Amino acid sequence: MRLRIVFIVILVFFTASFSVNAQELITIWPKGKVPNSKGLLLKDSISNERVYRVAAPVMYAFFPSKDDNCGAAVVIFPGGGYTHLAMNLGGFQLAKWFNTIGMSAFVVEYRLPNSPDLIQRELAPLQDAERSMQIVRANASKWNIEKDKIGVLGTSAGGHLAALVGTTKDNVTSVKDSINGFSFHPDFMILISPVIDMGEYAHKGSRESLLGPNPLPEMIDKYSPQNHVDEQTPPCFIADAFNDKTVQPINSLLLYRALLTNKISTSFHVFPQGGHAINVNNNPGSTSLWKPLCEEWLKEINIISFRKK
Repeated sequence: MRLRIVFIVILVFFTASFSVNAQELITIWPKGKVPNSKGLLLKDSISNERVYRVAAPVMYAFFPSKDDNCGAAVVIFPGGGYTHLAMNLGGFQLAKWFNTIGMSAFVVEYRLPNSPDLIQRELAPLQDAERSMQIVRANASKWNIEKDKIGVLGTSAGGHLAALVGTTKDNVTSVKDSINGFSFHPDFMILISPVIDMGEYAHKGSRESLLGPNPLPEMIDKYSPQNHVDEQTPPCFIADAFNDKTVQPINSLLLYRALLTNKISTSFHVFPQGGHAINVNNNPGSTSLWKPLCEEWLKEINIISFRKK
């Protein structure tokens, strides 16, 4: 009961700060079984609609109305260079838009590599991301979701995390329970201004936050998703801006080339404007088309297909 009250307080706080309006707040790990943890008692660090430290990873669930529900879902990983999470712009606003096209959406508040509680810094975001996918699949029937229509979306460094989930074969969740038996592999990927490469074209801040100041070559390779695309990688939608000065757009091109080589269906868009701030609203010029293009792509790959009443 005490734990439940704590999470209700957290939800109320976020609702006041971010206008969340999520229907459920879901804990990602069983109590006392958070993997890769030293067991430190931490508090969330939150400032200016950004989360700088995650004490207990959670998911915020946003559901469409029963009449609008198309049976598909997306798990959203906000960006922030692996130093913080832009929960509102890179999470809640996107979730609400997906609700308008009939999709359930889950915004993940995942642990950041800078947490002093972590044993292995680079593993924590991927552990939380994989577990989130497993939770959604495990509860698909309860939430009126089809198990083969669950994908991922990530913005900036969250795009890197989404791409990792879509290309890795390793289950790093470590908790052996009934949920662990469900697949974490997404059925589609949506990447907005994504960080991809950890090598030559890396966003240096994201790489240092995730892998440390002097990562070994094998770690750079392991955490560069374009190197692990194969025939099992899901279809992908990529939206980027030519004038992005924060993350070089060649990151998206490297991933697209790997997807093309492996014959993975991809909808790839590089807009002239938008910088590193392609948002739900207020995008310049043709960049505003990314949402309708994404929606039509989801229909094209049969993720959105409304059921007969």
